[in-house]
Amino acid sequence: MSKSSSPDPEPPPAADLPDHARARREGAARLTLAVAALLFSTGGAAIKMSVLSSWQVACLRSGIATLVLVAVWPVGRRGWTHRTVLVAIAYAACVVSFVSATKLTTAANAIYIQSTAPLYILLMAPAFLGERFERRDLGIAVLIGMGLLCFFVSADKPQASAPNPLLGNGLAMISGVTYAGMLVGFRWMQRPGRGQSDPASVIVAGNLLAALVCAPMAFPLPAMRGVDWSVVGFLGVVQIGIAYVLVTRGVKHVPAFEASLILLLEPTLNPVWTWLTVGEAPTAAAIIGGVLILTATVAKSWSAVLRKPA
Repeated sequence: MSKSSSPDPEPPPAADLPDHARARREGAARLTLAVAALLFSTGGAAIKMSVLSSWQVACLRSGIATLVLVAVWPVGRRGWTHRTVLVAIAYAACVVSFVSATKLTTAANAIYIQSTAPLYILLMAPAFLGERFERRDLGIAVLIGMGLLCFFVSADKPQASAPNPLLGNGLAMISGVTYAGMLVGFRWMQRPGRGQSDPASVIVAGNLLAALVCAPMAFPLPAMRGVDWSVVGFLGVVQIGIAYVLVTRGVKHVPAFEASLILLLEPTLNPVWTWLTVGEAPTAAAIIGGVLILTATVAKSWSAVLRKPA
């Protein structure tokens, strides 16, 4: 049996390490998460740089990512169950709708509207996880709702990089809902008594499913320029493949609240790269909406920390 097919070795518990070694490992984990968030944040700019259709970008991006993850992520190849497939459907719908949204509206709108996922998680959790909607969550929901409303109160003007903002914003909402479904699904998969599965299997299965679903609309491919191959190769290998491997390694050694803050680099930087590469600037309403949504996300994470028993 090759080394790549053997289980990943578990690192020693933090409690068993001396202080200086633990500090080094935590510092390396924070850097790993920051790099992952940086790679995730390049998605909007890269998607807009290609002249390929959204179906073609989504198909090639996820197809290449599947090959990369199967090759370098042994845990993602194991333990597939019917629950893996169910949650993978939500993942596939999320990534395909996000690519389509990014093609049609601004990158800022697409990523900020997708970031409303905590609102849908609050609504889904009681039914699927048995977690109650608490009164203190109402303020979080209102803040996210206000942020979401900012993207629809005034119609964005179509532009070369965002030809149909209204439809794109709607698809971004679908991406947010399915992203929430994926995150709830991760929790559901690992609940005791359900034959726990590793979320890595969902990432691999979800990318495979996305590629297969998009393939009938993606092929035949047009004559592709070098930049198109470079873009989809980057998206598959780096923006999904390497980034997901890094984030799963980093979260093992960083508190959940701190990890969530580091990963907010993705929606923060996504519009910046798009502005620098294709000259697409977010509107004032999008900036206000994004600030409200990201503030609500931080508040939700912080409230979760405060609720933990001492």
